[in-house]
Amino acid sequence: MPWRRRRNRVSALEGGREEEAPLEVAAVPSALLTSPQQTEAVAERILLRGIFEIGRDSCDVVLSERALRWRPIQPERPAGDSKYDLLCKEEFIELKDIFSVKLKRRCSVKQQRSGTLLGITLFICLKKEQNKLKNSTLDLINLSEDHCDVWFRQFKKILAVMEYEGHALSLLKECELQGFDGGHRKPLFAIHWSVQRLFTGMQTLEPSVVCVGGDGSASEVAHALLLRAQKNAGMETDRILTPVRAQLPLGLIPAGSTNVLAHSLHGVPHVITATLHIIMGHVQLVDVCTFSTAGKLLRFGFSAMFGFGGRTLALAEKYRWMSPNQRRDFAVVKALAKLKAEDCEISFLPFNSSDDVQERRAQGSPKSDCNDQWQMIQGQFLNVSIMAIPCLCSVAPRGLAPNTRLNNGSMALIIARNTSRPEFIKHLKRYASVKNQFNFPFVETYTVEEVKVHPRNNTGGYNPEEEEEETASENCFPWNVDGDLMEVASEVHIRLHPRLISLYGGSMEEMIPK
Repeated sequence: MPWRRRRNRVSALEGGREEEAPLEVAAVPSALLTSPQQTEAVAERILLRGIFEIGRDSCDVVLSERALRWRPIQPERPAGDSKYDLLCKEEFIELKDIFSVKLKRRCSVKQQRSGTLLGITLFICLKKEQNKLKNSTLDLINLSEDHCDVWFRQFKKILAVMEYEGHALSLLKECELQGFDGGHRKPLFAIHWSVQRLFTGMQTLEPSVVCVGGDGSASEVAHALLLRAQKNAGMETDRILTPVRAQLPLGLIPAGSTNVLAHSLHGVPHVITATLHIIMGHVQLVDVCTFSTAGKLLRFGFSAMFGFGGRTLALAEKYRWMSPNQRRDFAVVKALAKLKAEDCEISFLPFNSSDDVQERRAQGSPKSDCNDQWQMIQGQFLNVSIMAIPCLCSVAPRGLAPNTRLNNGSMALIIARNTSRPEFIKHLKRYASVKNQFNFPFVETYTVEEVKVHPRNNTGGYNPEEEEEETASENCFPWNVDGDLMEVASEVHIRLHPRLISLYGGSMEEMIPK
């Protein structure tokens, strides 16, 4: 069934000015088409019923508790006209997919705030191919002011269920986010409703924090929100065993070179999809790690690499005058040319999914009280990865840790022992293919809750005779934590904290490529 769609710009705010433009006709997106069985399933108590013009048809429109349904008004016709029955089938939109509403008016140049009423415009979220979302509109045309006012108020009432104001402002006023700016980037911190600047017609449903940037920026904002939550709870921030959950949900709009965190959340590094997840309020609780040394908290994060991954980032930081892709490729080649293994000891606590252990973890019981057995391995390692999220990216479409989920309460520990350069390169190339990147004799994988990485030499790979090849400060080892360089001289303790922060994104099970 055809419906009306606009090309002209529409304000998301009620009474916004709209340029006069002819109404156009386009086909209804397939995402809106449903079977009669689906329509009956979403039928609820009727809130309103009326007549609107949708597309070129006058329609009987019904607003229920869960959906907006419409069907063209059928004139008298010969019995058994199956072709006409097909054209007049009922269609609907679920209310959860509507994120804004406005009165549709046609304004002349001299009219600033009001104009000829045309009806109501609904702003909706539709699914596209794969994991992408798109924004669209549906116009309900009726020239009656009273009729449209009743419907408009009902839609506003429905959308207002999730709205509350002031909480975000009061929290962010105290949270010194500028203290977590990495210095070399300029992330954008904003209240949730500022996203409407990106897409006309979109308005937010609850206060949140939105970060537009890459992995480093996103991780810094998450760290800031979590650190503020600990301070608000009166906790000592130098040593955190059982942190409290962040008080505000965080939205991530990808604008970096890799966008691992946003890609893992949304299934695609797609700006419109990320923004629509935020506006539609698709929130997930996500696991977070704490990184500590000598009992002191270094930062919160989602993933880390030690060895090759850390050295590559340290090299890339020296060439920031290059474009992101150029310095990344250059650093990878240079790190491979100087490939060396780290002599270290790795201790880890295997993941225990039993109900009693999980209950104690949910209650905040210390791990040492669970009588779990730590395991230890030592030797020469080319790379060590500890990841609480799948880490999807363009060079690893299945993820750096494809068997991990956003909130399954465990981390992936991936270890590449010392091997020849050609074999290690084969391992790296597998990440970009559909083959198993872990199917090598020198690669080991574990599902863990805690990890301790203890280097057994104190040079940090620094050779004063090769100053040009220095990749870390003297006596320090480079770590790649969510795309940020962290240099540590001693053992690093990584501990997982389940479902510690709320991030905007879709269902993980639906989005991870098979």
